[in-house]
Amino acid sequence: MEIILAIMIGSLYAAAVYMILRRSLVKILIGIVLLSQATNMLIFTSSGLTRGNSPVINADQTVLSQPHADPLPQALVLTAIVISFGLTAFALALTYRAYKSVKTDDLDKMRSLAIGGEENA
Repeated sequence: MEIILAIMIGSLYAAAVYMILRRSLVKILIGIVLLSQATNMLIFTSSGLTRGNSPVINADQTVLSQPHADPLPQALVLTAIVISFGLTAFALALTYRAYKSVKTDDLDKMRSLAIGGEENA
């Protein structure tokens, strides 16, 4: 199971890097989303996949019963999901505003408009 997840994580990282290296702002945004998802999967996989009880101590116990899932990677990934959602929402709003302002999402055209003004468009 870990080898399948490793292949999936590697392919997600490869796709994310490929999309980030594109010139379109929308494709860069998709690459950032893929990168965050691959990182979340990497955190889960590196902590070890354990099928067992939930990491909650029952009222009649003082310690977790074995086997139990590690709660730390779950908390880290939950935090990372919230942060990546905020980053994605901000980047999407910024992309929309940039498109409304310069009428393109191509980074080269944006750069030429910023340097030379409207005459180079």
